[in-house]
Amino acid sequence: MSASTTKQVIVDRFDREPVRGFANPQSFLQPAGCEILTRDGAVNTIPYQQIKTVSFVRDLDSASVLGERREYVARPKTAGLWVAFRFRDGDRLEGLLPNNLQMVDAAGYQFTPPEAAGNTQRVFVPRQALSEVTVLGVVGTALRAKKPKPEPAVVEQITLFSED
Repeated sequence: MSASTTKQVIVDRFDREPVRGFANPQSFLQPAGCEILTRDGAVNTIPYQQIKTVSFVRDLDSASVLGERREYVARPKTAGLWVAFRFRDGDRLEGLLPNNLQMVDAAGYQFTPPEAAGNTQRVFVPRQALSEVTVLGVVGTALRAKKPKPEPAVVEQITLFSED
């Protein structure tokens, strides 16, 4: 695990206490699970079946995404796919996926949570944790080709004096 680009994370698990530590956003997704460097300095690989959410947070001692607002109060304004995630245990969480579907990982979904000013900046949810993903709306659209503007009507200029 490279220490130069690690971010603070809180891993919420289905049946155990959360794990607080650090993860490299580019390489924490491994075939066997998520690779996390704990506060004790041990590198743990947590299997995807145990993980509910991985919250990239500002402060390790504060709440994860599950301790914040889980739904948008109004339609989001940032461009993306507004989705609702339903977990295996019946819990629900909304988020905003990027419009670029090339960024969707085979292991799960990374998205922006509803509470923009909260402790959680990004969230990863493994596919094994979910029973359903529903698209609630598409916010922002791709740029369309501009229609040509109609030419203004030609108005004849009147003359005030004769041009003799």
